[in-house]
Amino acid sequence: MYLKQIELSGFKSFAKKTSLLFDSPITAIVGPNGSGKSNIAESFRWVLGEQSMKSLRGRRGEDLIFNGSVGVAKMNHASVTITFDNKDKKFGLDFDEVSIARHVYRDGQNEYYLNNSRVRLKDIFELLSKISIGASSHHIISQGEADRFLNSNIFDRREMVEDALGLRVYQYKKAESERKLDKTEENIKEAEMIRRELAPHIKFLKKQVEQIEKAQELKRNLVTLYHDYLKREEIYLKDAREKINKEKGGPAGELSSIEAELGRISKELSDAGSADEGKLTSLRELERKINEIRFKIDDTSRQIGRLEGRIEAGLSNPFLSQAPTIEKERVCPTCGQSIKIGVDTSVESDFVKRKKSELEENKKQKTEAESLLSKLRQEEMSLTAAHSQLKVEIDAHKDGLRDSERKMFELRARKNELLSKLGFVKIQEEKILHEEDDFKKELTEAAILAGREVLNYSGFVIELDDPTTEPREAQEERRRKIERIKIRLEDMGSIGDEVVKEYNETIERDKFLEKEIADLQTSAASLREVMKELADKIEKEFVVGIERINKQFQAFFETLFGGGTAALTIVTVSRKKPADGSMEDEGFIDEEEGEPERGIDINVTLPKKKIRGLQVLSGGERSLTSIALLFAISQVNPPPFLILDETDAALDESNSRKYGEMIQSLAKYSQLLIITHNRETMNRADILYGITMGADGVSRILSIKFEEAQGLVKN
Repeated sequence: MYLKQIELSGFKSFAKKTSLLFDSPITAIVGPNGSGKSNIAESFRWVLGEQSMKSLRGRRGEDLIFNGSVGVAKMNHASVTITFDNKDKKFGLDFDEVSIARHVYRDGQNEYYLNNSRVRLKDIFELLSKISIGASSHHIISQGEADRFLNSNIFDRREMVEDALGLRVYQYKKAESERKLDKTEENIKEAEMIRRELAPHIKFLKKQVEQIEKAQELKRNLVTLYHDYLKREEIYLKDAREKINKEKGGPAGELSSIEAELGRISKELSDAGSADEGKLTSLRELERKINEIRFKIDDTSRQIGRLEGRIEAGLSNPFLSQAPTIEKERVCPTCGQSIKIGVDTSVESDFVKRKKSELEENKKQKTEAESLLSKLRQEEMSLTAAHSQLKVEIDAHKDGLRDSERKMFELRARKNELLSKLGFVKIQEEKILHEEDDFKKELTEAAILAGREVLNYSGFVIELDDPTTEPREAQEERRRKIERIKIRLEDMGSIGDEVVKEYNETIERDKFLEKEIADLQTSAASLREVMKELADKIEKEFVVGIERINKQFQAFFETLFGGGTAALTIVTVSRKKPADGSMEDEGFIDEEEGEPERGIDINVTLPKKKIRGLQVLSGGERSLTSIALLFAISQVNPPPFLILDETDAALDESNSRKYGEMIQSLAKYSQLLIITHNRETMNRADILYGITMGADGVSRILSIKFEEAQGLVKN
């Protein structure tokens, strides 16, 4: 089995569909920074089920989709498809090729496909665990994560080693067996609980079967009691209904007549009230007019007084009581003195004329005002008379309505008396209705419990007391006796063949549950055995795997450092769980406070130095240690492919050659996909893929095979 190709479409900077073929042991990807090289490594991580967006340099699924650039529209979804050659059937699938695809859409929805069939993420994980590719992604070492194994806590290291050793498939099987065992034990408890519940029921049914004859005798007695009770109750209810109807008939008729009379009087009073309201309105209108007339009379009287004063003043004027005279003078032409020559009485002065005119005008206005005053006084007398007459009519009409009000009061008193009487009758009627409803319910219950035979009570002959005269306590005693028998029958449950049938079915069910519990217990024992075998296998392969890793780890470490020691050790400690629910990096506490768990610790000693432990290593030393350890893990249980994303960036020229030799050695076990800027590493590759990015922000691939290139150079 080997990796054949990967196809990207719309993933990050690869807007267009891009395919990379892997038909050689070592493939190198080169290109300038920012061209999209690391996006290829992330596409592998993503298509194989990575869920951490932080590991993919994003915040949400939408960030993985090409978002557009100058001249290139954004994509609506991204997809990555990886294809394996499966002719050796390592996947356990009957296909020569196995393709795994993952799609993501703008709304964040993810879809997984296996050979174009949609599957769950769990299915992908279980499939990949068969080829030593697990959730820890130890087969994909991205830029800046080369020493992730060193930085992880001891428990995470254990999980990475288990993934690398291919133990995840056993872990999945063990977990699945544990789930099945939990379900089996739950089913056993449920079956045992049902059996415990059935035990008293079986005992109860057995007693019922023994009491069938007794129950049948009780039923016959119940039918006889019911016939007597129902016959008496029917006669009593019929008689009570007739009495109620008689008591209700007379008062109801009288009440109807009284309500009709009250309606007539009420209407009469209402109409009278409306008429009185109209007359009162007219009375108020007359009073308003009288007040207006009186105001005008007062105003006119004051006007006449003013005119009389003016006339009297004019008549007493001395200029108007005698004729006016005008003296004429002439100058003597001889002596030059003034000489009176006579008086002219024929000409009045303008002043006198104006005063006379005013006097005449005042007399005329006085005459008109007196005429108006006379009319106003006559109108006042007329309105006053009409007012008095209307008031007398209103008072007389009120006296006439008092008799109707008195009669209405008497009728209402009688109505209340009748309503009280009918209310008492209604209480009796409701009581009878309630008893009739109880009678109907009793018929239904009797038919259900004792059969249809109980309804044939009409021909039953009552031998003793008359139901219409006997005390109700006697009938209540019969009902209580019936209730006691009904309770006994209900306690017995179904009778006859139904009880026997239920008893037999319950016994059969109990036997089935007994057999089912035995089968489940056998299955649980088998699952425990499987879990023990898996645990032993995991333990054995884990210990053996650690030994093999240590052997390779020591060899690679000596190659890179020229000596020294390096080894993984298994430690058993308790894991501490802080209050926030997260696990501490190392988590050591007393074993009494937590469940002990296994972890992996790393012990290294550099040559020619008294340095022990990872904490004191420099950055370059940590990088070399990480490379040695990762290569050692990969050679113990080689994954089908290994991706190294610039893990050689911190190496000098000497270590780069050693790194290249280790790559060639590792390529014998796994396909290598190397993202690098290191020329020494490039020289080890069979195929080079060059990644470029144009002005449109889209990554493109150029490829060349070294064999072809060398042939071209020789030619």
